[in-house]
Amino acid sequence: MQRVSLAEVTVNGKTAGRIDGGLLVLLGVGRGDTAKDAAYLASKTAGLRVFEGPDGRMTKSVRDIGGSVLAISQFTLFGDVRRGLRPSFDGAADPEAAESLYEEYVAQLRAAGLEVATGVFRARMRVESVNEGPVTILLDSTKLL
Repeated sequence: MQRVSLAEVTVNGKTAGRIDGGLLVLLGVGRGDTAKDAAYLASKTAGLRVFEGPDGRMTKSVRDIGGSVLAISQFTLFGDVRRGLRPSFDGAADPEAAESLYEEYVAQLRAAGLEVATGVFRARMRVESVNEGPVTILLDSTKLL
């Protein structure tokens, strides 16, 4: 996820989603991920304190600042390039499972009271953003300990 002052996703030249401030989330769904992983990541996304408070320290969440989330499904996060020069995506979930968990993640964020914009699942998208800080955080539900 990235802390942004602006993020927009377009599909075929038309805006599919846009936020004026908050978090841009590139969400990869892996084989074996479950609704529990989606809930964990949504909870972390909503509560993670990556925005600065009055003292300049990161003490505020996207919810605290009244920000939004732009959630983009991105299976390429599972690209494995340890062998050869072309990525293998064997670690990514199949499209049906990935879409279901992506939608669950978005639903959980909305249930937490956040405004959520999205891209279009399985579409070729153009994502533009202005990263603030820059602040980029990696969340991985498989690394809970």
